[in-house]
Amino acid sequence: MSAQNPTSEKSLSWSSHAITNVGKVRKHNEDSVLARPEIGLWVVADGMGGHAKGDVASQMIVESMKKIHEGTTLAKFIDDIEDRINDVNQKLVDIARESKKRITIGSTVVMMHTYDKYCVYLWAGDSRLYRLRDNKLSLVTTDHSQVEQYVEQGLISRAEAEVHPHGNMITRAVGATEEFFLDMDIQEMKRGDRYMLCSDGLTKHTNDSEIEDFMRSGNTEECCQYFIDVTLERGAGDNVTCIVIDIE
Repeated sequence: MSAQNPTSEKSLSWSSHAITNVGKVRKHNEDSVLARPEIGLWVVADGMGGHAKGDVASQMIVESMKKIHEGTTLAKFIDDIEDRINDVNQKLVDIARESKKRITIGSTVVMMHTYDKYCVYLWAGDSRLYRLRDNKLSLVTTDHSQVEQYVEQGLISRAEAEVHPHGNMITRAVGATEEFFLDMDIQEMKRGDRYMLCSDGLTKHTNDSEIEDFMRSGNTEECCQYFIDVTLERGAGDNVTCIVIDIE
């Protein structure tokens, strides 16, 4: 699905494309995706694999973001996002508590919101946001994962982290605990920037060097489709979701 916001001569504009695919192994797609370029909001939610109702968790996040209205101020808009995600978190915790089995119903999430010349991004878990600026790639988010903690503590290298057996152990997710909060940051955008939001189904099959190369070519739809195609060619052991956004 592709879309573009209204163009202004002075302000920045953007175009985007979003794709989600079940992959080649899973029977159900537990990823959910939302693109609302008309209000500058994009969301990728990845239901926690191996846990009950991961698709329910990711869909609840996306449904809550579908209902959000463009804020009169950036602060009010972000407050609304946080309130809605906290509500989803509590609902998922309550559903799990009422279950006869001890289960966790959760989802990672990464979202990006454009406001004037600024980009605000919020996340929990290991779904990621990348930025390509002047043909150089930056990983904007930091994974909430066991492996990332090992890297920060100096126990393993970044290269070792990519193949570590604990790579799928996340330390934060919507629905995992009652005490929950999103990480958030803000940066100034520049014309020519390209952003990509993705679930870990993509990063399991591509490294950052490849992602940098892939993000340098094509329009948003072509770039997005290429990421999906490469992941499928490499086995797609998980659901895979990708959103590519060009700042113009």
